[in-house]
Amino acid sequence: MNIYVGNLPYTATQDDLGALFGKFGQVTSVKVVTDKFSGKSRGYGFVEMAEDANGSEAIDKLNGQDFKGRELRVSPAKPKEQ
Repeated sequence: MNIYVGNLPYTATQDDLGALFGKFGQVTSVKVVTDKFSGKSRGYGFVEMAEDANGSEAIDKLNGQDFKGRELRVSPAKPKEQ
C-alpha cells in the first residue's frame, strides 16, 4: 500500500518516517520529497507498506497525530497521472 504523508516537519528524514510507520508493519520504501535545487524537504513524502491492512492501520492511527511539532496528514496515495 502506498501512503501519502503531508505536513511533515522540514527536518524529518526518511529514517524518521520509516521508524514511525515501521511500528505498524513492514515498510518497503520511504521517500521524503525534496526540492531539486536546494535539496530541502518540501514537507511531504510517501511510504510504501507491504501489507494493506498494516497500511490502513497506520493511516487511521497517524492521521492528525503530532510528529515533531506538526500535525500529520496521512492518506492513501493517489496514483500518478500520466
